[in-house]
Formats: sequence, structure tokens, C-alpha cells
Amino acid sequence: MSDLVALAERIVAKAKAGEEIEAYVARGHDIEVRAYDGEVESLSSATTGGIGVRVLVANGSEGARLGFAWAGSLDDEVVESAVDEARDNATFATPDPDVAFATPDGVPATELDLWDQSVADTATDEKVAIALELERRVRAADPRIRQVSSADYGDERVEVALASTTGIRSFTQRTAAFLSVSAIAGEGSDSHTGTGFSVARGFAGLDLDRAGVDAVERSTRMLGATKVPSDRLTVVFDRRVVSTLLSIISSALSGEAVVKGRSFFAGRMGEKVATGSFTLVDDPTDPRAFAAAAHDAEGLACRRTVLIDSGTLAGFFYDTVSARRAGTSSTGSAVRGGYSGTPGAGCRALVLQPGRHDQQAILAVVGEGLYVQSVTGVHSGVNPVSGDFSVGVEGLMVRDGGLAEPVREVTVASSLQRMLQSVLHVGVDIEWLPGIAAGQTLAIGDMQLSGS
Repeated sequence: MSDLVALAERIVAKAKAGEEIEAYVARGHDIEVRAYDGEVESLSSATTGGIGVRVLVANGSEGARLGFAWAGSLDDEVVESAVDEARDNATFATPDPDVAFATPDGVPATELDLWDQSVADTATDEKVAIALELERRVRAADPRIRQVSSADYGDERVEVALASTTGIRSFTQRTAAFLSVSAIAGEGSDSHTGTGFSVARGFAGLDLDRAGVDAVERSTRMLGATKVPSDRLTVVFDRRVVSTLLSIISSALSGEAVVKGRSFFAGRMGEKVATGSFTLVDDPTDPRAFAAAAHDAEGLACRRTVLIDSGTLAGFFYDTVSARRAGTSSTGSAVRGGYSGTPGAGCRALVLQPGRHDQQAILAVVGEGLYVQSVTGVHSGVNPVSGDFSVGVEGLMVRDGGLAEPVREVTVASSLQRMLQSVLHVGVDIEWLPGIAAGQTLAIGDMQLSGS
């Protein structure tokens, strides 16, 4: 048994009559190396550990009072203080009939191996060396590369245990390693930045060439970018941009948002909300996803949840509280930012059912349009409540089925509702990225391009 599980169980055993306790215990280690101008600019290494405690006290027909406290230490005295503080905080809470802890629902947890020991076993000197080599390769790759503003190596090891008086017991451990590089290309007074990265479970899975080539290509191909006239056209979104778009759409698929009327999907269950080629699922049991997990942040088994099925709105995702408010059951979709936060409903591994074409084939089929490499203003220009969509973009025109001249300082606009109904092609080129959504090429027709 993990020592973290044992600690969580000891805390739960302290429950008094009339109260329930949940203990979330986490421990992690991470390292980050940054190379600049052939030298190590910074190296940081940290080990963390902490606990979040929730105490639930019944309050008759009014519901229950919930108290929460956390501590950034696993020392016995500190843990005891956190329990006492959570218990005390419960006395000041407002009763809520929907507040409850998760209870086992009979769904078996998928066995996942998300731990790569090479993250721990690889010497720090090797981690430093790969960051330095990444910077060297990018600087030497193209004479138009003026500067490598950062070249980073990082990794993390995370262990989480959870126990509650309702019978929940879970333990999760995972690793991840990454390379990231940002290159600035220039010609005359013109300059553009491109980033590249490689992500893997362990050190051995990292790809120096992939990260470096990506950064160089994304920066150099934007040199000479200009504005273009306004138009209505087909937009082909880069895989990284699609990952961002899916994350935004997911916020409108939250059961909590729907119950509160903060989603453009509210009241549309069973309706056709997208084209037939659009199937969106959240599957945390897929080990390729970097946020994959056997258990959610309340200790329930994670499971595959179909959200949009061949264009039809098929479901929402819930944690325990949002499910109670909606009169349904949790989808094992509780997430939290760590021991200092409480759970809420969220996705971990969004992915579209792949179509038939990769990016090159999609460009060929589209023929004429705009390829969007990056977007700006997402948080201010996209509204998951109304569906309004207007963002600044950089990219390249698509002409004769291939990438042509680069463009900048333009805006593409539509609504999320219209975009879903205008999906033309979903790429087969799935790329698992850090965050909650995979990336894959996506072509959407009839979007407004505002330029010069």
C-alpha cells in the first residue's frame, strides 16, 4: 500500500459522529532546465507534498455544510491542523442540499500504466545536455534564425491518494517529460516567433528533431506576412489551435454550466448541433492522453464519455455535486488543480473521432482558403455562453491545395454554433498535447476573414 493511501485512510478514520471526511493527498517532484546562448540560464528542482481535507456535516433537511482546508506539508502536526481547520470552516458554511461526497458506483477502474521510471533515473546532467543541444540545433538550423529566446527541458512525477468515509479509495501516479523551444526568425526589419515541442511519458520518448524543426518552420514560414482583403472562406485550423478550440467548447458541455444556463448547449440534448462527421468524446482511460487517469478527483473510476455523437448532442460531463443539481449521476469527470483546491466538473482527454485525411490531404481537398497557425485573443474573443467567436490569427493562405503566402493581423469570426454546423473535414492526424484536448487538423467552411 502506498504511504499516501495509508495517510489518507488515517485522516478519514478521524471522522466524528454526524460528519464525513474526504482526504486528498498529493506528492510531486519536478525539474526544469532553461538553456540560452549556449549556457544554462536556469535550473530548478522542487519536491512538494500536501493535503486537502473536506469535512461534511449534515444539517437536516437543509442539506449539509462543507468545510475545506489544505496544507502544503505532510507533517503529522500540520495535517492535524488542516483537519481541525476544515471541521471549523464547516460550521460557518451555508447548508446546501446538493453538496455530497462521491460514493462508489460500481464502475471498475481501468488499469493504466502512466509511470515511466526514466524520468526519475535519468541524471540531471543528461537533462541539462538535452536542453543545450536543443538550443544549439535550432540556432544552427537556418541562417534566418536570429535568436533562440528559450530552450527548455522539464519533467514531473506526481502521486495522488484519496480516501473518504463513503468508501472511496484511489491511488494514481503519473510522469511526463517535455522539450520546448521558441525561435525568432528575421529578414530585414521583419521577425516572427515560432515554438516547437515534444512531450512524452519519459525521457527516452522525447524527440529533439521534432521540437526543433517545428520551431524553425513555424517562425521562418511567416516571414514576409502581410494583411489580406476581407473575405468569406474555408479555414483550416492547425492541430494546436484545434486543441484550444475543443477546450473552449468543452466548457459549454459542462453539466454545471448547463444547469446554470451558462452554455449555448442548454436545452438542446438530442439535437443536431454539428455536422455528421463531428464526434467528440472525453476519454481519460486512453493512456496516450497526458491527463489520463484511472480515477477522477473524487476517486470514482474515469470512463469514456460521448459528448457529441455524429453531430448529435449526446451528453454532458459531471462531478458529484453538478450531477445532483442536474438530477443525474457523475460521469467520473471531477478534476481539481491540486491539494489546495476542491473538485469540479472538467474534461481530461478530449478527442475528435478521426476522419479520413491528414493535414496535407485536407489542404488539397479544400483547395482555396486560410490555414491558421496560431490565434490571439481567445479569452476575450470567444464566449462559451453565447457562442460568439472572433479571434486574431496568423497563418498562410491555401492556394491550389497547398500553403502559400503568409498573412498576419487578420481576424476570423463566426459563432461556435455555426462553426460546428460547418465542419468539413476532421483530420486523422491526432496529436496528443499537454492539456485537456488532443490536436488534429480541422477544416471549417464559410468563416468571415477581416483583413485590410
